[in-house]
Amino acid sequence: MSNPYRHRETIEGWSPPPRPAAAPMNGRYCLLEPLRTGRHAAALFDAYHGNDAVWDYLPYGPFSSLEHYAEWLRSVEGLDDPSFYAIHDNDAGRWGGVAAYLRITPQAGSIEVGHINLAPALQGTRAATEAIYLMMRHAFEAGYRRFEWKCDALNMGSRRAAQRLGFSYEGVFRQATVVKGHNRDTAWFAMIDKEWPALQTAFDTWLDPDNFAADGQQKTRLSDLTKPVRFADDPALAL
Repeated sequence: MSNPYRHRETIEGWSPPPRPAAAPMNGRYCLLEPLRTGRHAAALFDAYHGNDAVWDYLPYGPFSSLEHYAEWLRSVEGLDDPSFYAIHDNDAGRWGGVAAYLRITPQAGSIEVGHINLAPALQGTRAATEAIYLMMRHAFEAGYRRFEWKCDALNMGSRRAAQRLGFSYEGVFRQATVVKGHNRDTAWFAMIDKEWPALQTAFDTWLDPDNFAADGQQKTRLSDLTKPVRFADDPALAL
């Protein structure tokens, strides 16, 4: 097998992409909108209320009241980095989560998706998967070369989600930070532009309505469609 790191790769015809536009992204199953307190706070607070576990691996929350949540939301809405979006589940007709672009580095062509917080009603839905897909597609179509996903190494749900979505495992940064008084080792995942065409085909195949039975059950798993594209799998998921 040839060593891909023996020679420096010359990049021709590439220029730094623009920063993501604060604009809606429309899909078949979901809508992403720039996060706004007046439009989204009450619905999102209701979606999260009583489910404090969704905040376990985030550096903020849970929030005891709508006022407390709205105060935090006002502190992040309109930021350039991280740039937050609210996720609307079109089938359910309600707002059910948020996600953000962050560590946006146009000079390197690198961007990360994070701050992902899905209420239980949104978890495991087509809308949740499509929301991340729309963010991927927007980034790669804008000209980004690398799309990252990072999470607490203890968050096995997030690690499984990253692999299912086609992110390749890149390792663990030990003692990367401190969150809510606890050490955090950070697991790194990424996909790159050379992998995107095949990954996009995988998502389009999975999201096609014909991939779902009348009861909503998938016929082909997304993880099976993305597996041939992934550069490396997470060894922790095989334990």
